[in-house]
Amino acid sequence: MEQDERRNCPIQRASNVMGDQWSLLILREFFLEGSRRFQDLQDVLAVSPNTLSGRLRKLEEGGVLERRKYSQNPPRWEYHLTENGQALGPMMSALRAWGAEHTPDLPD
Repeated sequence: MEQDERRNCPIQRASNVMGDQWSLLILREFFLEGSRRFQDLQDVLAVSPNTLSGRLRKLEEGGVLERRKYSQNPPRWEYHLTENGQALGPMMSALRAWGAEHTPDLPD
């Protein structure tokens, strides 16, 4: 692979959108449960609100998630996988299978 090709590598572009632990765990929740609200994600993941909102924003900007308003007063949002986000399903399944086969259980 040439150096110029590496600067615009699809793997690098994908990791720019979702290449950290929290983003992958957020995506896991969408594939397990479907659309999610902020508080639901925070409760399950036990992540700080600032970290969660930053990762959700990044996934939105990357075209993986979209927000839909479900309450006007106060304004509240629900997050959904976009078509691009749904296309990550095979990758998430492969990552889960690899983790099950090649990594030890985490301590309780």
